[in-house]
Amino acid sequence: MSHYQLDTRRLLCPMPVIRTQDKVQQLQPGDRLTVVATDPGALNDIPAWCRINGHRVVEVSRAEGEVLVEIEVGPSQPLDP
Repeated sequence: MSHYQLDTRRLLCPMPVIRTQDKVQQLQPGDRLTVVATDPGALNDIPAWCRINGHRVVEVSRAEGEVLVEIEVGPSQPLDP
């Protein structure tokens, strides 16, 4: 398992989710990715994207105007609805 960080600060919806999706496609199941965003919508948007695509939200937090979402990459195929 490797840990990565993605800086999406100063990007507005839907770009933090799109950048997260692009980065996750480069990772292996079990890897962790911490997304740092300034768009408060990322607090809900990234976890929702994770639920749809089979990734696990490890932690969500806010600090000094930033949103941090740590996710664990799930299987390479999305979960069935």
